[in-house]
Amino acid sequence: MEILSAFGLICITCIIIWRACDGFEMASDYLGRNMKDGIKGATINAIGSSLPELFTTLFFLFVLKDKDGFSGGIGTTAGSAVFNAMIIPAVVIMAVIGKGIVDRIDVSKKVIKRDGISLILCELVLILLITDTTLYWYHGFILMLLYAIYITYMLLSQGSGTIDNDYEATANGGNRTVAFFKGDFATTVLGAKKINLTRAWALMLVSVFFIGIACYWLVEACEQFGNAIGMPVYFVSVVLASAATSVPDTIISWKDAMKGNYDDAVANALGSNIFDICFALGFPLFLFTLIYGPITMSPETLENVGQLRVLLLIITIIAFFIYLVPKAIKKTHGYFLITLYALFVIYIVLKGVNSDLAVVTSISDVLSGISNFFSSLF
Repeated sequence: MEILSAFGLICITCIIIWRACDGFEMASDYLGRNMKDGIKGATINAIGSSLPELFTTLFFLFVLKDKDGFSGGIGTTAGSAVFNAMIIPAVVIMAVIGKGIVDRIDVSKKVIKRDGISLILCELVLILLITDTTLYWYHGFILMLLYAIYITYMLLSQGSGTIDNDYEATANGGNRTVAFFKGDFATTVLGAKKINLTRAWALMLVSVFFIGIACYWLVEACEQFGNAIGMPVYFVSVVLASAATSVPDTIISWKDAMKGNYDDAVANALGSNIFDICFALGFPLFLFTLIYGPITMSPETLENVGQLRVLLLIITIIAFFIYLVPKAIKKTHGYFLITLYALFVIYIVLKGVNSDLAVVTSISDVLSGISNFFSSLF
């Protein structure tokens, strides 16, 4: 019964996060209306859709207040990054090609190179940064600094924009109901009024508030679920918390793709991962260690975290070449990405229940060996 109630709460938080992020998306869509394609997806959309990961990591640290809190936070951000790299592009591919809108998706190679290489570099820094059992405030600061550099580059690279005075978005989109779970979160907050700068900021703040509440419940539910099935919260967060917090990224990318903004759809997924790795993990780590002092992890936790970071890097590199090498992304690429994510989830679950299968042990040994190699560099 406890398992069902915990899983049910996770599902409820997933719905709330989805609806609240829908309101955030409308606000960010208005505020970023003058940004170029690919820039908006990698900045405003990525930050907005990744707020759940930030709040979830904050609550994991400040609720659990120990190594499990940090491992839950890094599990959520890394698991979400894997979800974003695999599932979001697959959903976009299946939705657009499956509906017969196009038979292939062309994404700017410039966007792929820009965000893909930036993400790989950030993941390498994360691997090299967390090599000891003790974490300090400057570890979080370095991660945040990386994100500040990325955002600065993105904003400077877009050049001068053109003010769009004819932006006519309305809070209700013209055809949505008011009910919270049946209609549009933005309609519930603003009614049928046309959106403007003030209302966009108001909608964004209210959305953030509800996202924060849902993420707190999500952390409690993951801890309850882990205790009920006898699995460490780290592994629960990698699969369930990461999937729940990645719903907004998926929906925003799907909407961009349905509108033909394929660059934004992919840039949102990659940009969200950069935000997750650098800020959604870096800021909570920085804030927590400033208040409570250094975080000390057990060797087992450090090994699990190290394996996940290496696995994330490998998956990201695979996804990067899937996007970059072909002239266009086709349905077969979507099937491959879904299969790869399914294998990732199976491995994490088996690892979480301490499976002694030879293949699980072999993969763990390889990942640990790579992680130890990076650790030996410092």
